[in-house]
Amino acid sequence: MAMRMDGRWLVCAALATLAGCAGNAPRKPAATPAAPGDAVAQLYGRLDADTQRYASGLELARGGEAERAQAEMKAALDDLRNAATRCLQTHGCDAQRFVAGFDSMLRHDVGARSDQIAEGDTASDTPEASAEAGEADPLLVKFPELGRSITLIKDHELQMNGPVKVAIEEWLTQYRPNLMAAYVNYQYLRPEMAPEYQKAGLPEALLFGMLAKESGGKVHAVSRSGASGPLQFMYATGLRFGLSTVDGFDQRFDPQLSARANAAYIKEQLAIFNNNLELVIGAYNGGEGAMQRRAGRGEAALSFWSPQVYYGVSQETREYVPMVLAAAWLFMHPERYNLEWPKIAMKPGSITLRQPASIAELTVCLGQDGGSQDGWFRVLRNLNPQLDPQRAEPAGAKLAVPVQLEKVYARDCAAGRWQQLASELHAATIPAPPAGMPAQQAVARASSKERVYVVKKGDTVAAIARKSGGCSIRDIANHNALRAPHYPVKPGQALRLPSCAR
Repeated sequence: MAMRMDGRWLVCAALATLAGCAGNAPRKPAATPAAPGDAVAQLYGRLDADTQRYASGLELARGGEAERAQAEMKAALDDLRNAATRCLQTHGCDAQRFVAGFDSMLRHDVGARSDQIAEGDTASDTPEASAEAGEADPLLVKFPELGRSITLIKDHELQMNGPVKVAIEEWLTQYRPNLMAAYVNYQYLRPEMAPEYQKAGLPEALLFGMLAKESGGKVHAVSRSGASGPLQFMYATGLRFGLSTVDGFDQRFDPQLSARANAAYIKEQLAIFNNNLELVIGAYNGGEGAMQRRAGRGEAALSFWSPQVYYGVSQETREYVPMVLAAAWLFMHPERYNLEWPKIAMKPGSITLRQPASIAELTVCLGQDGGSQDGWFRVLRNLNPQLDPQRAEPAGAKLAVPVQLEKVYARDCAAGRWQQLASELHAATIPAPPAGMPAQQAVARASSKERVYVVKKGDTVAAIARKSGGCSIRDIANHNALRAPHYPVKPGQALRLPSCAR
């Protein structure tokens, strides 16, 4: 028994080496030089070999060869610790895979000790069971963020069920373009959003899963119910977690602040639902009160997959939970599903306007230079959520951009033919509708950047946004000086609708 507890101490010590990195993304910044493809494969090979060597050491311990077993297990852990360190420095190497390897060693250790349990005693095959009776797992107590990364995400590989598999297939088939677009959008937002999850000790994969399902990484997304921003906060819930309206800007649209609020919500609900991730995700979608009524709370909470809960929640929530889990899992393990994420080079930068320009004008003159096949409109809007994309910002204004656009702006957008073209297109207008033509008909025929909508009885700005063909509530509100948070309008009022791309 002493021998096996020593082995466990070695695993904990090795895990401590990664504890500070467990919450980090498995992907390194693009500035890190890419390693040859076989370098990552070699590191994974060492992981597999060392895991097996550790298991063999436990077999030696079972046979009474304590000294030899100790040497084998220590050698395996020393090499694995070194390989894990190399992984953190190697582009394309998934550090979470090494966390799972250490977790696997803990499970082997539990199995070894369970052989010694007297008849009539019981033991679990989870890491938590490896602590002495009445004692909490020292690893998870000391490094709760690592525990969450393992138990909230990694263990889903062990309980992959039908709904999650169906969701994975959906992401990989009809929703694959949505998944890829969400990944691209997230990579540009990652410097702002991921640190908030890291500080909260939550796995980044969960952040991506929620972002992919909620908004696809479109910062200005607004749902039919009025949920807004990249993580789709309702107004009241946003206020509860610090998202208010400041100088007319709805902070639900701020990527960093919304990620911080989302992380706070997740941690709050994890405490309520005894770290049951599915229930927390379901509560985020369908409301924590409704989820507590269905599943209970604390240690007595039912599993989300239990018939009472699964078939008791709405169809939307029943689909939402596995879709979030599936996107998170694909984020971590694309190679297992014949999936390859786009390579996005994102390092934050900024430009200072040399002359007035709108985001729309900058998008035209930047073109596709700097590596964006679809142009830069979405990226610029996401990185500058407080700006109206059609309104010219004054000279001297500072805008956030990917660093590679700093040189492109200086070359093409400060002056020259592309800047002139962008300015000319942006200044274009459509003629006023002929006398007597109904405004609604003019809207239907118009295809330029500004249209007119006449408010009808019962209309809200949210309803108008849904009918507008791409505008968000904030787009319309800013364009018409409507005051947050209720954006009041009245029948007969003429609203100007900007050209919007959702």
